[in-house]
Amino acid sequence: MNFSRPEADVFVPHGSDVVTPEAALARTTHLCLAAHQDDIEIMAYHGIAACYGRSDKWFSGVVVTDGAGSSRTGPYAHYTDSEMQTVRRSEQRKAAFVGDYSVQIQLAHPSRAVKDPANRDVGGDLSTVLALAHAEIVYLHQPADKHETHIAVFAHCLAALRAMPLSQRPRRVYGCEVWRDLDWMIDDDKQALDVGDRPNLAGALVGVFDSQIAGGKRYDLATAGRRLAHATYHTAHAADKFEGITWAIDLTPLIDQPTLSVVEFTSALINRFKTDVTTRLGRFGFR
Repeated sequence: MNFSRPEADVFVPHGSDVVTPEAALARTTHLCLAAHQDDIEIMAYHGIAACYGRSDKWFSGVVVTDGAGSSRTGPYAHYTDSEMQTVRRSEQRKAAFVGDYSVQIQLAHPSRAVKDPANRDVGGDLSTVLALAHAEIVYLHQPADKHETHIAVFAHCLAALRAMPLSQRPRRVYGCEVWRDLDWMIDDDKQALDVGDRPNLAGALVGVFDSQIAGGKRYDLATAGRRLAHATYHTAHAADKFEGITWAIDLTPLIDQPTLSVVEFTSALINRFKTDVTTRLGRFGFR
């Protein structure tokens, strides 16, 4: 695999002497394309857990950016951008080992390059991955996310997926929570991804990212809490069905219909939520 950035990192946890990076990517059934180190472990644990310990299913992760712009306090307060990139690259490799990923790819693009819609290198690298992977399920950032780099990565991913031959496109594409929850959507629009399996593994994966946790962001506690809260508040009149939920948007229609407007698709979700709220208020006389 040849990528546009010389700093790009390809890591096969089982060892490239056991399986080549190309073969590791080719056997992938569940694939996450994410913006930053640790996004994968927060948004796509559903896929990691589905593949863990299996020989017929394999999870692979792709991080698009280089990790240079992360916040840092405490023991990491005086780290330079270059030092931070090295730390975060290492942490992402550790997570891939803990999660038994097939392959972990870090494309190392600066955020400013990712935010440029005309940048062809990002899309070209993603197309290279998708052409080799042939994954059945793909996890992306969701279009209502409030982090601009996440939206930029989503845009490049969507373009790459839409450019794939019909016969090679994934069976299902999910847009997942990171920097905005999706519990606001009406129930018919929400995809409940069961993330309650192996809570020890889930905690270990997010806990690997010490540069973020000790650096001032308790993603370990927040991620576990959000998943549990979603499971408990899923329904008011029944016992909890799951021990953890990540909400997702089914983005498959955007892939199957390349001319479908992302703005209209996302606005329709918001409008259905608005209708649900106003209708419920109307039943009790509110106008």
